[in-house]
Amino acid sequence: MSAAIQSVAAGTGKEYGSLFAGTTVIGIISTAAWGLGYFGQPHILARFMAAESAKSLVSARRIGMTWMALCLAGAVAVGYFGIAYFGANPDKVSSMSGNHERIFIALSTLLFNPWIAGIILSAILAAVMSTLSCQLLVCSSAITEDFYKGFLRKNAQQSELVWVGRLMVLAIAVISILIASDPNSKVLGLVSYAWAGFGAAFGPIVILSVLWKRITAYGALSGMVAGALTVVVWAEWIKKPAQAAGESGLLTMYEIVPGFIVCLIIAVLVSLFNKEPSREIQKRFEKADADYRAAR
Repeated sequence: MSAAIQSVAAGTGKEYGSLFAGTTVIGIISTAAWGLGYFGQPHILARFMAAESAKSLVSARRIGMTWMALCLAGAVAVGYFGIAYFGANPDKVSSMSGNHERIFIALSTLLFNPWIAGIILSAILAAVMSTLSCQLLVCSSAITEDFYKGFLRKNAQQSELVWVGRLMVLAIAVISILIASDPNSKVLGLVSYAWAGFGAAFGPIVILSVLWKRITAYGALSGMVAGALTVVVWAEWIKKPAQAAGESGLLTMYEIVPGFIVCLIIAVLVSLFNKEPSREIQKRFEKADADYRAAR
């Protein structure tokens, strides 16, 4: 495979063996900033919130990081296999239908028996359904419990909340279908936008909540709104025009970076200018922190 990749590199002039060739400092920062998004993903955090005890979080952390490292390494490996295979078999490139995001599907159907390829391809559906179901439930629960019951109908009956939750699942599903139906959109583009939005809105708040007992509800809310708005403004009115103009500097940075920074700063400032949490809340923070440290 190494020889095949080197052959392709010689023909294209690209250095596939280098992590930094052909990129800029801004590109490196933007790529590394994807890691900030993990702190704000509801469907990931919900699994840690469901842990039986603080002690089990230690094992969950190790398992989660190990699994994620294997997944990312596998994604990189698929890319390298694709370079080697399609470089040696240029007549097979048409199987991707001009979409490089289909490389895993194309390799599975070309290299394996149809029965084995079917099992491998079902893994894609399994991953999609797992993430989708978790995100739908988390979003529906948040809207139903935190917004509808918290602000609109504080005395709502359980049966009413069940129907509201079902309607929210349907509404979120319809919105998702409309967003995904754009023929010009790419999976990576949609994912990166959503990843930046979740990461910048919730990531700094989650970090502050577990490390700083001074954060307040108003600080958290202000930070989430500021972070989400920064992502949208940066992506739509700063980065896109800069990329269209052929620029490759600071203005083309991945939107999660400015969004994360703005959210963090606003949350801290608003919390400092706001009344500190009650002593009861601070004691709960100290107890949770002590329990976790004792379980490490």
